[in-house]
Amino acid sequence: MNICFLTDNWENIDYENDSTTHIIHESVKRGHKTAVFSNNDLAIRQSIALAHMKVFIHPEKIHASPIIFAKKAKLREELLPLNGFDVIFLRANPPINEITLNFLDTVKDNTFIVNDVDGLRRANNKIYPASFHHFASHLIPETHVSKNKEYLYQLIDQSENKKMILKPLNGYGGKGVIIIEQSAKRNIRSLLDFYINDGKNKHHIILQEYIEGAEKGDTRVIMLNGEAIGWVKRVPGKDDIRSNNSAGGSSVKHSLTQAEKEICKQIGPKLVSDGIYLAGLDIINNKIVEINVVSPGGMHIINKFNRVKLQQNILDFVENVVSEKQNSIKKKLEHRKLVQDANIKSK
Repeated sequence: MNICFLTDNWENIDYENDSTTHIIHESVKRGHKTAVFSNNDLAIRQSIALAHMKVFIHPEKIHASPIIFAKKAKLREELLPLNGFDVIFLRANPPINEITLNFLDTVKDNTFIVNDVDGLRRANNKIYPASFHHFASHLIPETHVSKNKEYLYQLIDQSENKKMILKPLNGYGGKGVIIIEQSAKRNIRSLLDFYINDGKNKHHIILQEYIEGAEKGDTRVIMLNGEAIGWVKRVPGKDDIRSNNSAGGSSVKHSLTQAEKEICKQIGPKLVSDGIYLAGLDIINNKIVEINVVSPGGMHIINKFNRVKLQQNILDFVENVVSEKQNSIKKKLEHRKLVQDANIKSK
């Protein structure tokens, strides 16, 4: 198979802490032609979407460690059509540029994209959990989104909660997540103004119910094709509310509670129906605070704690999807030939 990864610049990837490294390593190990490219590498020539890709040169012996493999990897540059790949993984930091999705629109009917382009349009921000409200409202914290400063201030002022969470709509890795308290209302307008205005544009921000127990951390669950395949507990760092590893949090081994298992079962079918095949759920006190659909991380940590290799599950899944698709095309061609032959004989 041919598999490519839309990532941030390969040279800038943190090989030790980026789960993408492990998926790429598994792809190369299995003998697939594997390449990486970034948003800046996309192009169109004669109405065909291409990318200036870095293609992995298969070494005679592939090191067992994904990290060492990545550090020693040799790549060659090639201009290649996106449509020539069986699978495209989107593994760049969110949010995804709309222009990038437009490029992928040109190949989505023939190439398996993880995650689905239309699904990403629905889920490529922190508003996505609101789409679960009609069937799983008890799993979603009370959430408000706006770029109207006075409206948001009014919500805070009228809230019965002593604390709320404030965060940017398109943030990731815990960036910009803060607690606001009723006791410090004199500073809130200034905070809102800072978050909403950047001098040129106004940005939507999220105001969310503070969930009791958040100070103890959250559970990150990796979902693949609607099922939980790995999980870990993330604990905030000292003097910080954020449990993201990129924000100074730490991870500990965890066993899913029965309630967390039920959450995954309820949410899984909705993810699949939306084309979200690979996602990271963040759960606090049995509520989903975020659903990460663009480059969900933490897999390398889960591998370490649970002695598993989630990248194997992921490659097994995409290989099966592509195989089924190819078999379907083969059968279609066979059936078309039968029909054509029947027409010839009837004459």
